[in-house]
Amino acid sequence: MQVIIPLAGKGTRLRPHTHLVPKPLIKVAGRPVMDWVMDKLVDLDVHELVFITGHLKDQVETYVKANYKYPARFVEQKVQDGTAGAINLARPFVKEPVLIIFVDTVFDADLSIVRDSPDAGIIWAKEVDDFQRFGVVVTDSDGYMTRIVEKPRDPISKLANIGLYYIRDTDALWQGIDHVLAAPSNKGEWYLTDAFQWMIEHDRRIRTAEVTGWYDCGAMNTTLETNAIMVGRYPRRPSVVPAGVTVVDPVWIEDGVTLEASTIGPNVAIEKGTVIRGSTVRDAIVGARCRIEDSKLSEAMLGDDVVVRGLAGSLSVGSHGEVRGA
Repeated sequence: MQVIIPLAGKGTRLRPHTHLVPKPLIKVAGRPVMDWVMDKLVDLDVHELVFITGHLKDQVETYVKANYKYPARFVEQKVQDGTAGAINLARPFVKEPVLIIFVDTVFDADLSIVRDSPDAGIIWAKEVDDFQRFGVVVTDSDGYMTRIVEKPRDPISKLANIGLYYIRDTDALWQGIDHVLAAPSNKGEWYLTDAFQWMIEHDRRIRTAEVTGWYDCGAMNTTLETNAIMVGRYPRRPSVVPAGVTVVDPVWIEDGVTLEASTIGPNVAIEKGTVIRGSTVRDAIVGARCRIEDSKLSEAMLGDDVVVRGLAGSLSVGSHGEVRGA
């Protein structure tokens, strides 16, 4: 199979971090979000990755070529016209069934079910309580999708669409996208889910598979929540904790971090080269080569080479920023 990965968006909800770093390369528990997603492909017969790029595309290409073993192709989405437009850019290169993954979430799902699937496609979903925030998948009694409804007022379904799809019948997918792109746009955008709706209405069966975990990385608060989950699963603690330093698990602290007279954790990831002195840091993502002194940070997200002195509270500072208290 081939894998289509749309990541052309600017990641506006994660600014200022995404001014300099593409959203898929924002890190949780010391790894880019995209790495956690790529791990799920290990046991699949993947022949090619097709990346739909845009914002900071050169960084994405460089990272993919250096870190992933799969053959990769890069197609630039010059006009942000929605998810249907993005996937349509891959059409000239698709020769096999496709897995479509939007890499701004981390998920727990068994992707091996695609191997023997006789259906036109599979859509993964997660049951949520706050269904009004999402596009939800409505199914029949056999678990096949009948429609997708964006942000429903009534509880017609609690299965949130997580942006993970397998399409075996790619001919029907392209027909559906053609139908969508020929219709009026929705505020300048055309949606991939409308193409799936067309497929269903033309007798293609798309099965719904539920994921056991779905962790958003699209905004600062949800990225910190996802970081806490992944740090808890894959903790990394200093082999020697200096005198005067308290580490509250779980944490992910890379080698080469200097800690002095501080309390670190829980739910903190810190990259190498960072120095923290006389401070308390919890529920935070701290990039490489930062310097935090005489501060008390909670719910903080810092890029690389950030300086913080004399601050207390929540903080979001992109790479190379500097913040000093009074």
